[in-house]
Amino acid sequence: MNGSPKLGNRASTVLARRLGRELHRLRTTADKTQLQAGGAINATNSKIVKMESGWVPMRDPDIRVLCEFYGADAKATGRLMELARLDRERRKAKGWWQHSPQAGALAEYIAMEDVAHRVRTWQLSLIPGLFQTSDYARALAVSDGTWEDPDDIERVVEVRMKRQARLTGESPLEVYAVVWEAALRQKVGGPEVMRSQLEHLLEMAHLPNVRLQVMPFQSGGHPCVGGSFNIISFAETGAVDVVHTDTIASTVWVENEEEGAVYSTFFDRTARLSLAPKGSVSLIDSICKGM
Repeated sequence: MNGSPKLGNRASTVLARRLGRELHRLRTTADKTQLQAGGAINATNSKIVKMESGWVPMRDPDIRVLCEFYGADAKATGRLMELARLDRERRKAKGWWQHSPQAGALAEYIAMEDVAHRVRTWQLSLIPGLFQTSDYARALAVSDGTWEDPDDIERVVEVRMKRQARLTGESPLEVYAVVWEAALRQKVGGPEVMRSQLEHLLEMAHLPNVRLQVMPFQSGGHPCVGGSFNIISFAETGAVDVVHTDTIASTVWVENEEEGAVYSTFFDRTARLSLAPKGSVSLIDSICKGM
């Protein structure tokens, strides 16, 4: 999935689709038609169709009126208005990733990460992208086989490195990463590259906005054995989350609140089975010295 689906000069974004589904749920629960909803905001039912499909940015007055029309409480209304605000910010952002073809399927993810408050990431076989060194990222790009031109590969590495700016600055991204031990032992790029990567990972673990845990082999089975994923949060309360996961052939966004809650529960269970941050740092240091 490369970027967002297009409709004329409009784009369907992850946050808008999430908001649209919430409005659709409220409308059907209230037993209202799209025509009736359109009348409530002095618009046609086609606008309601576009809103519920996530094709258009949504105004606070429209959301407020619709929520009142559907009988939603103040808490639900506030949550949807926060979603709408984040989506408008996401659409207005003129990020560097928009001009980088090498961002590929990551473009939408990077745009979300740019306005996020926190990311929880579970990784089975790779060091999280926000913590990768340029040599490690380069070795991954070469082994991937998608990019053959050396200049393209360097631009892929540049994309990885630019993302890491979110880890520092005035409002740094909070990152809670849980990594399987296999990702620490897989010699991506060879022993020297991997040793340098692990040393960098140790540095990242000491950032005040980073929590890093390792799931050791000795823990045995765990809830997240099925695959890696990222949970992106846009508010300190955690009320606005979306889940991003990659398959071999595509990018999948889990935008449904109930399904997203399952990922959050599995992440928490896996974190509890993992080493505490201090023990994780000790294991990383041990593997690094043995590399």
